[in-house]
Amino acid sequence: MTERKQDAGERRLNLQMFGKLLVIAVMMFGFGYALIPVYKKICEVTGVNFLTPKDQTVQAPSNSQVDMTRTVTIEFDGNAQGPWRFRPTVTSMTVHPGEMKQVLYEVVNTQARTVDAQAIPSYAPQQSAAFFKKIECFCFSQQTLGPHEARQMPVVFYIDPALPKDVKTITLSYTFFEVGGQVKQSS
Repeated sequence: MTERKQDAGERRLNLQMFGKLLVIAVMMFGFGYALIPVYKKICEVTGVNFLTPKDQTVQAPSNSQVDMTRTVTIEFDGNAQGPWRFRPTVTSMTVHPGEMKQVLYEVVNTQARTVDAQAIPSYAPQQSAAFFKKIECFCFSQQTLGPHEARQMPVVFYIDPALPKDVKTITLSYTFFEVGGQVKQSS
């Protein structure tokens, strides 16, 4: 009889443990599922890894808006996360706020396959992002690069004259990474 009580007690403990493990597994799944919107919100708030859609309200400034009394140094940086070389063609330039400028970024697909990629910008100091106005940018859409393709991609921009006067240098950095996770075979 004690063996039956012992077996029943073990069965009850096993069922309790199974229930606890099931609850933990469901909670882990829920946590993983909730991470996606939480991650997107954190990135949006901090300005990190946030896809930049084209701002339809940004228009080219008129020449009367150029602030010739000051200059801002713009530093350019490129980080590659994938099968390519990616870099700006110039490392820095000096601009007057309100003055339209263009910089080229060069990418070379080093693989014998087609890849889809996306560029994510980041700015330093972070508050300068609101004053860095892009008219044209390869970061507005995904890029498809053929096998061993090299391409120069423009960024046409200006710095809003309302940029705080204490900001003398802005760093524009792009991280260029493969998207989709699907491997396309070249024909």
